[in-house]
Amino acid sequence: MHLTDPIADMLTRIRNGNIAKHSEVKIPFSKIKESMANILKNEGYIAGYEIKEEGTKKDIAVTLKYMDGDAVIKGLKRISKPGRRVYTSVENMPKVLGGLGIAIVSTPKGVITDKECRKHNVGGEILCYVW
Repeated sequence: MHLTDPIADMLTRIRNGNIAKHSEVKIPFSKIKESMANILKNEGYIAGYEIKEEGTKKDIAVTLKYMDGDAVIKGLKRISKPGRRVYTSVENMPKVLGGLGIAIVSTPKGVITDKECRKHNVGGEILCYVW
């Protein structure tokens, strides 16, 4: 199966898993999705992730995180889409919910958060918002 927007598929799987109260969701592997999962783990939005190989197929098993029965991730929004790419400079870097959420940005330094973009003084393509 070929997906037009694999990042949107990843965000949708996480969103649907949270709504259905699943403990884990499987996402087809790619390096950009792995780096996004690593950011979500480091920022405390997911409990963890693990790369699972079954023959030639690789998946990322994302362990979802809940507090008092509610999902830690309240919202996920895809910003830059295949039909409309959204780029920004470090001066115009958005603050998600006034700094309570994060923006995941693809930069020349790799896939990093908006806070790290300000620290490294680099802009890039805004992939998504997480809060």
